[in-house]
Amino acid sequence: MVALQLKNKPIPAASDAAGRRGRFVRQGVGSADAIAPLASSSMRHPPERPVVLVGRGAAGYSKSISNKTVLITGGAGFIGSHLAGALLGYGGRVVCFDNLSTGSLENIKEFADDKNFTFIKGDANAPGDLKKVFKKHRIDYVFHYAACVGVLRTLENPIGVLKDIDGIKNVLELSRIHKVKKVIFSSSSEVYGEPVEIPEREEGHLNAKLPYATVKLVGEHYMNSYNEKYGLPTCSLRFFNVYGPKQESSAYGFVTGVFIRQVLSGEPITVFGDGTQTRDFVFAGDNVAASLSALFSDKANGHAINIGTGRPVTILDLAERIIALSGRKGKIKFLKPRMDILHRFPAVEKMRAILAYTPRVSLDEGLKETIRWYENNVKRSLSRAIINTRQKTK
Repeated sequence: MVALQLKNKPIPAASDAAGRRGRFVRQGVGSADAIAPLASSSMRHPPERPVVLVGRGAAGYSKSISNKTVLITGGAGFIGSHLAGALLGYGGRVVCFDNLSTGSLENIKEFADDKNFTFIKGDANAPGDLKKVFKKHRIDYVFHYAACVGVLRTLENPIGVLKDIDGIKNVLELSRIHKVKKVIFSSSSEVYGEPVEIPEREEGHLNAKLPYATVKLVGEHYMNSYNEKYGLPTCSLRFFNVYGPKQESSAYGFVTGVFIRQVLSGEPITVFGDGTQTRDFVFAGDNVAASLSALFSDKANGHAINIGTGRPVTILDLAERIIALSGRKGKIKFLKPRMDILHRFPAVEKMRAILAYTPRVSLDEGLKETIRWYENNVKRSLSRAIINTRQKTK
C-alpha cells in the first residue's frame, strides 16, 4: 500500500485486524456476557467467527434497552436500519420514522412482523409529523439520523439541504418537552472540510463550507446548547465513511457500494484522479456499536466524537481490494479529477477514551460481508441503482 504525505506528515496504510461478526452472537471472549451487536441486520444466522466488540456487555445493553422505546429518524436508511436491528435484538421497542426520500422499506422489511417495531412515514422537518409520534409513543431515546445524504444529491439541492436544520430543532424541542433521556445526532466528517491537519481532531480546525457540512455543524451546536441550557443529554457523532450491506450503490450512493456494484455488473471501477485520495472506512456494525456506547455513556454528553478506525485507505487500494475479494476480473478506469477532499481520516483517541470502544472489523472482512450481501441481493441493488441513475439524468 502507498504511504502518502500531507504537510510532511506520513499517512499510514490501513492495517487489517482479523474479524467478522454476526447478528447477535454470544461469545465467550473476555466476558461471558460479551456480545457482537450486528454486522448486518439482514443476517439471521451467525458466521463462523463472530467478533466480540469491546464496551458494554450483553447484560448491560439488554438491561438498558429492554422495554425502552427508541425513536430513529431516518430509520429506513442504510445506517438507521442497521441500528434498528441492533436495538430490537437487545429487546428495545423501535419507532422507525422516515419520509422514504432516500430510505427504503426494503431495508426494514425483516422487522415487519416484530411486535416491537413500528414504522411511521413522516418528515422530521415537518413539526406536525413529529408531534404525532411523540404524542402516540412515550419516547425514551432518540437517534436523529434523518438527513439529505449523498454528495451528488446534496450538491444538486444545496438549499433543500438547509431545511434539515428545521428537523434538528423539531427533534430537540419535542425531546425536551417530552423529557427524552438522551438524543444522539449523526453528524459527519464533512464538518472538517478541506483538512488543515491530519488526522482530524474534534477540537481542531473546522472548515464546513458546503450546505450539508454547515447543517451538520449547526446541528452539533444545537445539540450542545440543549445539553447545556436545558439539561437534555445529547451527543453528536461525526461519522466517517460507513459501509456495509444495504448501502446505496447508484450514482447518488457512496464509493464502496458504487465500486462493488460496478465489479459485480462487469463494469470497470471508475476512479477520479489517480486514486491516492484517502478515506477512513468503518463497517456498519462497528458504527452501530459505537453509537450504542455513546447512548449509554454519561461522559459523552455534550460532546462531538469522531467515529472511525483511524486507519486511512487510498481509493485505489479500496478498488483493488474489492476486485480481489469479489473474485472477478475487474478493471479500473481513471477519470479526470473532480473537486474533492484529498485526505480525510480521524483521530480516534476521544472515541476510545469516552466510549471505551475500538472498531474491530477489518476492511477486508467487512468488504467480504458487504460483497456477499450484494451478490445475494444483486437484482434489488442493481434495479435501485438503475432507477436512481435514470432519475439523475432526467
